[in-house]
Amino acid sequence: MKETPLRHWVIGDVHGCHTSLLDLLAVLPVQDHLIFCGDVICRRGGIDACMHLIWDLVCCGRATWLRGNHEQALIHSLQDVGEGSQTASTHQWLHRLNQLPLLYRADGWCATHAGFNSDGEPDLSIREPFWETYDGRYGRVVIGHTPRPAVERHQRIVLIDTGAVYGGLLSAYCPETDAVVQVRGQRSQDPRPAAAEGERVSALLRGDWTRC
Repeated sequence: MKETPLRHWVIGDVHGCHTSLLDLLAVLPVQDHLIFCGDVICRRGGIDACMHLIWDLVCCGRATWLRGNHEQALIHSLQDVGEGSQTASTHQWLHRLNQLPLLYRADGWCATHAGFNSDGEPDLSIREPFWETYDGRYGRVVIGHTPRPAVERHQRIVLIDTGAVYGGLLSAYCPETDAVVQVRGQRSQDPRPAAAEGERVSALLRGDWTRC
C-alpha cells in the first residue's frame, strides 16, 4: 500500500490567540506536520496556553516552532533576569526558547519568520529589503511577521501573517498544494469558558479531533 506523502502547514503569527489556535488545529489534517512561523507569543492573554500547547506538539513530533522576533525578545528578557533570580519556570522556558530554529527547509521551499538578510542569514525583523531583493536561492520562502489582509503569493515569497491578533484571520499554508486554511482571529470571537478550552487542548494532544 502506497504511503501518503507528508505535507506541511506553515502557520502565521499566533500572538497568543489561543482560541483561534485551537480552532485551526481542529481542522488541519492530523497526519501533516505543522510549522509555526514565529511570534507565537505577545499581544494577547492566551500566550501561556499557546506556548504550552505548541511546545507539547513539538515534543510529540507533530510540529516545528520557529523563532520570531518576539521569541527572541523574550529570550533576551529572561537572560537579563540573571540565573540566580530565575524561577524554575523561567529557566525551563529560556532553555526551550533557545532551542527554537530560525529556519525550516524542505524540498523546493523553506519557512522562516521574516526573511533573509544580504548575507543570506535568517533575519527576524526584515521586511521590504528582503521582499525586493530575494533571488530565490532557497526556493520559495514562506514568512509571517508582517500582517496582510490576506495570504499573499508572490513569485518566490508567500506572506501568511493575516493579522489574527488584530481581528483578522489565523492562516495555515500548505507549500505542497498551495492550499490555505483559515479561522477567525481572536478579537472577532466570543470568549469561551476556560474549562471548555482545557478540554479541547487535552483532546487535541490525544489526537481526538472530534472534541474540537
